[in-house]
Amino acid sequence: MDTTSRTPVQEPLARTLWTLFEPLHAVTYFAPECAAAFEEAGLRGFWRGYFAGRAAPFGATGPAPVTSAFFNFAPSMAARALPAVWEKVPPAEALRLRAAGARAALRRLLAGLEKETERAAELLAARLDGLDCAGRPLAAVNAALPRPEDAAGLLWHAATVLREHRGDGHVAALVAAGLDGCEILVLRAGHDTTRTELQPYRGWTDDQWEAAMTRLVRRGLLTPDGRATAEADRLLATIEAATDTAAARPWADPEDADGLAARLRPLAVAAGNALRWPNPIGVRRTTD
Repeated sequence: MDTTSRTPVQEPLARTLWTLFEPLHAVTYFAPECAAAFEEAGLRGFWRGYFAGRAAPFGATGPAPVTSAFFNFAPSMAARALPAVWEKVPPAEALRLRAAGARAALRRLLAGLEKETERAAELLAARLDGLDCAGRPLAAVNAALPRPEDAAGLLWHAATVLREHRGDGHVAALVAAGLDGCEILVLRAGHDTTRTELQPYRGWTDDQWEAAMTRLVRRGLLTPDGRATAEADRLLATIEAATDTAAARPWADPEDADGLAARLRPLAVAAGNALRWPNPIGVRRTTD
């Protein structure tokens, strides 16, 4: 999850591209087709499907590696879903359901843009060739999955690998900044969003939230009433710069990347119709 926003003039190319492929991936969390796929398989409640789908590339894992990789979820939240979900839906089936839901959602949302979808899928998937996933667990396990042959499936797969690639780099930047999973949410709540937009969706208790706030106040990153300080603003800018640098390699050819951005934009606008604004992911809405 990214923690600040900048104007399009200021932001690096890697960030611009993220704002365009993130909505294509994020339909898996917001589109009704995606929730229905898991519910019909017996996983009642949004979060069981969420953890089953996103964790499935790891195999039948327990909560510890998932909590580590996902970073800002409370350990207790992951433990409520894992490993119990594998008894109802094994990882291979969870992967099939996740892909089927995303494919159905994108086909609906991108109806009338089939040619644009096919070309964008080809161009985005080409960025996966030789992608360096060292130190990036979520990117690595998703990149190792077979590439779909249909355009909607391939577009979603490529967007997923690239967003997890960026996210893994973002987590590394947060760790280097000395922030834990709850602290970054508390800091964001004091910087550019609200507590109600973050805490309920990541499972932290009020006591854990207040303890994180106390630690941040001691570091000079929050005021006692929970507002981000100037020092926090500088730290968040440093984190975002590190995230952009870590995400830059797939976009080494800026001319081709600019062309890809133009192709992705109408697709991002259409896919964005399924998302909730604002949302806990932190991506801004793409407009025409």
